[in-house]
Amino acid sequence: MTSTDAQTQRTESPHGQSTAVFLGTGTSVGVPAIGCECAVCQSDDTRNKRLRCALLVYLPGGTLLIDTPPDLRTQLLREKVRLVHAVLYTHEHADHLFGLDDLRLFPFRLGHAMPLYCTTLVEQRIRHSFDYAFSTREQTHPGSRPQLEFETIDENPFQVLGATVTPIPMKHGPHFNVFGFRIGDFAYCTDTNFIPDSSIELLQGVRTFVVGALRHTTHPTHYSVSEAVEVSKRVGAEQVLLTHVCHDLDHQTTNDELPSGIDLAFDGLRVEFNAG
Repeated sequence: MTSTDAQTQRTESPHGQSTAVFLGTGTSVGVPAIGCECAVCQSDDTRNKRLRCALLVYLPGGTLLIDTPPDLRTQLLREKVRLVHAVLYTHEHADHLFGLDDLRLFPFRLGHAMPLYCTTLVEQRIRHSFDYAFSTREQTHPGSRPQLEFETIDENPFQVLGATVTPIPMKHGPHFNVFGFRIGDFAYCTDTNFIPDSSIELLQGVRTFVVGALRHTTHPTHYSVSEAVEVSKRVGAEQVLLTHVCHDLDHQTTNDELPSGIDLAFDGLRVEFNAG
């Protein structure tokens, strides 16, 4: 299991390997937060610059994007992404959804509508928030609105781009059911404060476990750092990466305090894994 600096490798994974790229690791308002003068927001450490959460996964059959945050255009340009083949959604919140319009160029290159893998609840939110994309009025020109095609998912594993994806049911506070996802020996579980025992069982055997850890103090909808550490012990992965991080956590200071094998992720971090 290896991870490399964001600057060293920007192309699809070599044959037989898969790679996950952290497009963003920040909370819903990002870091730095607008108008904030705290030490982390004013830090010169690039690892403290956190765009909204998203993950890019290079799979055997193409490039899978997990979530479309408002920072998506900036993130895809930074990583020199040429093409996205499919999108997978964890849940319907704005910081994971509202960059969807930046997908408009990809159907030209794909030759078909962009497949969106999501629950019916996420589909409803997309149809409501991006109603113009589903207008029956004739387009004034090609690409004037996103071309989208829904692929409904539930708690059952499904195939996408040559890999099996296993949904991990979780809670995001008292009102929202959300999904994490397992692909091979890699699991991505952002935006949660409760992973039930049945989902912990689905995570057994992963080598890399990514989990949200907002800050040190408790929060009604997100794990704190200590809570994320505790759930990581139950998963038992050899590499744990914390994401969805707010400006309370300085990257280096927090990493120095974390147990061995647990680190804060950062924007641009790349992790190789076995998707089989």
